[in-house]
Amino acid sequence: MSELVSKAEVRQYWDAEPCGTRGLNLEEDSFFTESEERRYRLDGPLVFGFAEFTRFRGKRVLEIGVGTGSDFVQWVRAGAEAHGIDLTPRGVELTRLRLEREGLFADVAVGDAENLAFPDDHFDLVYSWGVLHHTPDTSRAIEEVRRVLAPGGEARIMLYHRRSWVALQAWLRYGLLTLRSVERVLRERVESPGTKAYTASEARDLFRSFRQVEARPRLTPYDTFDYTPRSVHGASLRELVRRVYPRGLVRAFGDDLGWNLLIKATK
Repeated sequence: MSELVSKAEVRQYWDAEPCGTRGLNLEEDSFFTESEERRYRLDGPLVFGFAEFTRFRGKRVLEIGVGTGSDFVQWVRAGAEAHGIDLTPRGVELTRLRLEREGLFADVAVGDAENLAFPDDHFDLVYSWGVLHHTPDTSRAIEEVRRVLAPGGEARIMLYHRRSWVALQAWLRYGLLTLRSVERVLRERVESPGTKAYTASEARDLFRSFRQVEARPRLTPYDTFDYTPRSVHGASLRELVRRVYPRGLVRAFGDDLGWNLLIKATK
């Protein structure tokens, strides 16, 4: 597989299974409640602390990659003038349905992160959680983020961190015996085709056209295996790994080797 994949491949992957919906029935009335509970059960404090949804009441906010709308609906509930895009028609459909069921309205449309259909200098905040490392040209997407931000506006973006426990686990499983690089393993085996991850230094370089940039990794329950994996036919390999996983060692290194790289950048 080449380093760059087509957007059609990425779209097809996420359209078939929107992020966080594995094992959930999209036709059940409880789908949105269950997906939101799952979204924040593990990452809730990290997401809410980073996004600060209620701080942007009355502000123009763009979310890139709305998925099933769990984060997007927080902006709307908080009173932001929220706009959302997703590469997949399925994500847009689900987010619109979620808003409708809550009696809320916001602008949600299919869109391309590398070619945003918004004017220059328009938004107070552009937010994206775990999305821009999936688009083929992440650098172009970040320049689009800067373009649509108003002067003094802020980007809050989560990208995957390459120097992390999660990346190491993926390499040990898929790359060690096959002599594949970490980058190739992430590209071919983690989520949609072409997935990338960055060091904090690389992330700051991606945002070099911004006036002020902060990039710091954070540990999540996925780094420490502080969750119960889904077993298949009894005790899965993942469950066995969870039982012997060196959580104490992982925590001793702190956030430096966390999977989520949280970036705040001011235009």
